[in-house]
Amino acid sequence: MTDRRADIEAEAIGWVIRLRDAGADEWAAFTDWLEADPANAAAYEEAALAEQEWEGIAPAERPAATPRPAARPLTRRFFLSTGIAAALAGVIALGTLQTQGTYTVETAAGERRTIELPDGSRVDLNGSSRILLDREDPRVATLERGEALFTVVHNDADPFEVRTGDALLRDLGTVFNVRRDGEALDVAVAEGVVEYNPGRAAVTLRAGMALRRTADSPLQVEQRAPEAITGWRDGRLVYDAATIGAVAEDLSRNLGVPIRAEQEVAGRPFTGVIRVDDGAETIQRAARLMGVSARPSNGGWTLTAGASETP
Repeated sequence: MTDRRADIEAEAIGWVIRLRDAGADEWAAFTDWLEADPANAAAYEEAALAEQEWEGIAPAERPAATPRPAARPLTRRFFLSTGIAAALAGVIALGTLQTQGTYTVETAAGERRTIELPDGSRVDLNGSSRILLDREDPRVATLERGEALFTVVHNDADPFEVRTGDALLRDLGTVFNVRRDGEALDVAVAEGVVEYNPGRAAVTLRAGMALRRTADSPLQVEQRAPEAITGWRDGRLVYDAATIGAVAEDLSRNLGVPIRAEQEVAGRPFTGVIRVDDGAETIQRAARLMGVSARPSNGGWTLTAGASETP
């Protein structure tokens, strides 16, 4: 129970920080969090109060650690508020450090975010993704996992670079998509030109070209329609002979629901367009398009042979 209380308090602190500059999606998520557990609202109120009290102290007056008052009963409220205040102090200090260098943007499954960079470039981050950026060098990004669509403002003197795993991608004025799942890498160019590993085993990718690499197969270059590269940003997943296993991974990332394909169907090719909109209906519709079944399984879905089921 103690661990759960600590988790709730940590979540409350996170919401206090996030809501300082929140958009509509974050406010909606915050409302869902409040309604999920009555303890959440109480923890948030404590965190918000602690932040107000902390912000009311001038920086020069802030102690290194929250002092213990001598002539005051040590109630649970005191321990909670001082603990949250100390944690908020740590977050504030961390935020100050982060503004001077690298910072991370991460999305949950089914969540998307758009990041506007200081040079005018833009990154659209798909679900279950994590990217490392640098305020001091906005022309460099590191995709640690997931999928990102880069729309880059070209600069001959300072090319935009994306690092992911052991790969380096150098932009030459481009719209390009990068997807990394473990050892698997997929780079597709919708506009312009991208160099893959320049100075090493360099490969030049022009508009309509894609590069794929997995742990089990060598690097492959193929043709891909530009609308298939950028479609996920608009809720359309476009495939040309993709395996059903790969489609299942994409659906999981875009819908925020665990979806897997059983071995008997995972390797089958699929060509078509899947419109991503409303969860279960999308999954059932996709299953029909692929000629497989979608069955509820452990809080998610399994794609298999046979007739589809609806939960």
